[in-house]
Amino acid sequence: MTSESIVDRIYRDNLDILIFLEEKNEPSFVIQFNTLFTKTLLLSAASYFEYEICRMVRAFIKHKAQNDECIIAIVNQKAIDRQYHTYFDWTGRNANKFFSLFGPTFKADRVQDIKNNPDLELAIKSFLELGDERNKLVHQNFADCTIQKTAKEVYDLYQQAAKFIDFLDSQLSSL
Repeated sequence: MTSESIVDRIYRDNLDILIFLEEKNEPSFVIQFNTLFTKTLLLSAASYFEYEICRMVRAFIKHKAQNDECIIAIVNQKAIDRQYHTYFDWTGRNANKFFSLFGPTFKADRVQDIKNNPDLELAIKSFLELGDERNKLVHQNFADCTIQKTAKEVYDLYQQAAKFIDFLDSQLSSL
């Protein structure tokens, strides 16, 4: 994810609006906008990651199945579509559940990669935290749910978590 993503643009554009409201000395609007900005950014980041991981899994399956239409169809229907949120233990602090979907060797190799790279471990924790916060937001009355983070903190988590997405992409595309 070396180029700017839609999440980066959402953050930048909404930050500009927030700064404008602050400069116009509109504290009520700043509070209201910041609440919506943070929720929107959180959902955008989590949704973006879901899209990217499902894209990677589809590409992996397509490659491994040698473009076999029947295999691709059943895997899409039973293993990818509406299954993303079962890939991870969102309240956990590791991605072992996801890694194990690709077999014990893949999981063991990724666990070793993480032991050798503390930044990767932090990226996974950030990714899981975003996913967990997303789940709270959508399952606990979006309109009334309070996020205990600022938009900047959500964006920082996104940027850190993006390193995990890049890692996954490189691992799945090399199999």
